[in-house]
Amino acid sequence: QVQLVESGGGLVQAGDSLQLSCAASGPPLNYPMAWFRQPPGEEREVVAGISGLLDNKFYVDSVKGRFTISKDLAKKILYLQMNGLEPGDTAVYFCAASPRDGRTYLPRRESNAYDTWGQGTQVTVSS
Repeated sequence: QVQLVESGGGLVQAGDSLQLSCAASGPPLNYPMAWFRQPPGEEREVVAGISGLLDNKFYVDSVKGRFTISKDLAKKILYLQMNGLEPGDTAVYFCAASPRDGRTYLPRRESNAYDTWGQGTQVTVSS
């Protein structure tokens, strides 16, 4: 069974960078994964997703050009490199996985497409 543990969150200033990591236990990361975030008092929203074969990625418009999603298959870690952070990026960030899907499946934007979640890591961006 896959388990996910996020790390790398923190308090930064606007314009700074952070790299979030999501370490996975269990089988290789040959399935779709995604990063979601939940701002204070708001609903969870998708940030970025990546397919099992690494050849398909998507980003929500608000982070395009600033965030990069990637996987290290050997280390079984999902990353989210966040550059040019803005106060609007303040949220709890969650990684999500869909181990039941195959390596050719495209990553999806809906939270109910993922059945495995990490506990979340807080990112706070001050102005």
